[in-house]
Amino acid sequence: MKTKGLRTNKINIVTLGCSKNLVDSEVLFTQLRGNGMDVTHESKKDDANIVVINTCGFIDNAKEESINTILRYADAKEAGVVDKVYVTGCLSHRYKDELELEIPTVDAWFGTNELPRLLKTLRADYKKELVGERLLTTPAHYAYLKIAEGCDRPCSFCAIPLMRGKHVSRPMDELVTEARSLARRGTKELILIAQDLTYYGLDIYKKRNLSELITQLADVEGIDWVRLQYAYPSGFPLDVLDVMRDHTSVCKYLDMPLQTGSTEMLKIMRRGITREKTEALVETIRERVPGIALRTTLIVGHPGETEAMFEETYNFVERMRFDRLGVFTYSHEDDTHSFSLPDELSADEKQERADAIMELQQGISFEMNQARVGQTYRVLFDRKEGGYFIGRTQFDSPEVDNEVIISADQYRDGGPVRLGDFANVQIERAEEFDLYGRVV
Repeated sequence: MKTKGLRTNKINIVTLGCSKNLVDSEVLFTQLRGNGMDVTHESKKDDANIVVINTCGFIDNAKEESINTILRYADAKEAGVVDKVYVTGCLSHRYKDELELEIPTVDAWFGTNELPRLLKTLRADYKKELVGERLLTTPAHYAYLKIAEGCDRPCSFCAIPLMRGKHVSRPMDELVTEARSLARRGTKELILIAQDLTYYGLDIYKKRNLSELITQLADVEGIDWVRLQYAYPSGFPLDVLDVMRDHTSVCKYLDMPLQTGSTEMLKIMRRGITREKTEALVETIRERVPGIALRTTLIVGHPGETEAMFEETYNFVERMRFDRLGVFTYSHEDDTHSFSLPDELSADEKQERADAIMELQQGISFEMNQARVGQTYRVLFDRKEGGYFIGRTQFDSPEVDNEVIISADQYRDGGPVRLGDFANVQIERAEEFDLYGRVV
């Protein structure tokens, strides 16, 4: 058995949930390193005696994963493998009082905006001079850039405002400074994230200022790609499309969660838009940015969703032919507006609807990818797995979208493929979610 008190402290940060959580973990990581502490992220070894778990509380599956992770490390503490377990993030922020009673082994719980208190507990100082500096846990060539925190939208199903608070934009000069710092350390792709990118600037500049921010970031020396994720359709700032069309460093890619294709369901969801206006917006986006790849996510099984409403959504997907699409089954979240509505559909019924949408999308994706065979694309290579190099075009985000795969056998001596760099790839074969090619 390990003897407490004889070990030098080492901290392991475990991150669950979305890319916004990952950025929070990277900020914590940077602050701790700045204090001269021994810290790692998601270590595969059992050599850290202090564990900080950054949790997700978005939907049932994410909450379950977070709780199971906390329990695993609580058991490790009981067994003497670790000395201290701390929990932060969305789940901790939302359910702190209940969790303290249920899992007393955890040493302390922290909310989403309590970084200084967490650092103090870890015997570290909050260093203001490190604001804008970030040690990455992703490969160095791409980084998520969180441009705002929280959300002001009234969506019926969403608990994010309960966990993250109201929308707060980060100042533009601070974001540009961070982008320059990342570029100096080899970052080539910035992936802009927030609960709602399109709201950026309204609170501090009194206008939607996303287009100006994108322009400034795209002009940072060393940044080749700027990618937009999590845009809200209602009130979408159309001047962003001009920047996307005219600036070669801005990816022709937009992630815009639409949630449903039924006007009646959009009203129940309190989304502030109709299906007709959504379709008109999609048409405008495609007209003004030719060749753009549109990614969306949908929710099926929301309270009140009839079979007819689901069929509307199915037909909407069939008509719109999105380049990328994901589906969530509805999760009944405490204290949201939808929680007051009866959640009548069974888990099996929700899953059947999700499967039907994804089967439809699979066929659409296959057809779209077949049209790419014979074309040549600029590809950024992320990693090597087995005998293959794996990368992405400007039309794909890491981890959630298509990948371009080439055989490493062609390049036994290194050749023209380097991880974290670009190469031109001609597509020779395509499947539903993968493209296969060779460097030309």
